[in-house]
Amino acid sequence: MTIPDLPLLHTVKILDTAFITHNVKRFVLEKPKGYHYTPGQAARVALNRDGWRERSGPFTFTSLTSARTLELIIKIYDARQGLTHQLGLAHKDDELLLSDPFGAIRYQGPGFFFAGGAGVTPFVAILRELHKEKKLEGNTLVCSNQTAADVILDDEFTKMLGKNFLNIFTRQHVIGFLERRIDRNIMVALVQNFDQQFYVCGPKSFVADITNLLKDLGAMADSIVIEH
Repeated sequence: MTIPDLPLLHTVKILDTAFITHNVKRFVLEKPKGYHYTPGQAARVALNRDGWRERSGPFTFTSLTSARTLELIIKIYDARQGLTHQLGLAHKDDELLLSDPFGAIRYQGPGFFFAGGAGVTPFVAILRELHKEKKLEGNTLVCSNQTAADVILDDEFTKMLGKNFLNIFTRQHVIGFLERRIDRNIMVALVQNFDQQFYVCGPKSFVADITNLLKDLGAMADSIVIEH
């Protein structure tokens, strides 16, 4: 994700935090007055703390746009000892600094969402909004994770999407689920019709691999939505 050089104009208080997997943390934040974003958009975020105000990172809003609070779901990388490690230590009443929203991932019609790990976060608000509006029909979410323990919002996606929520695990065998990376054969079995919208988010290599597969199988470049 390209992070525009946006100023951190908004100071917000953390209202609640909780780990939802072993290394993914949910934050509920104050919502600044007049703050508007499109589902799929992110903001630059920093801790309002000495030594960290200049060390911002991009994180995607996962809350409904109509909600009175903001929600972020953030993967914590403790080994890097960077921003997410510090966010992992943050508590209720700590303050964050936010930029205005930005981001290229926006809903453009029914299709397939391909998420690599924490790359699912831009899709959370999109799918929640569609669910609220009863417009989820025709959409499928495919999540690729190392193990079952890494799946984010498993129960919620299952309730929203049912059989159109698919998990692929790359490192741990789970009975009833695919255990391999998404290759050409899996893509053909999953999609079949490549004349529809595709949304791809995750690590750079994941986005490149999935995008190239889709194009090779006939998807039009302008039907593939990725973070630039």
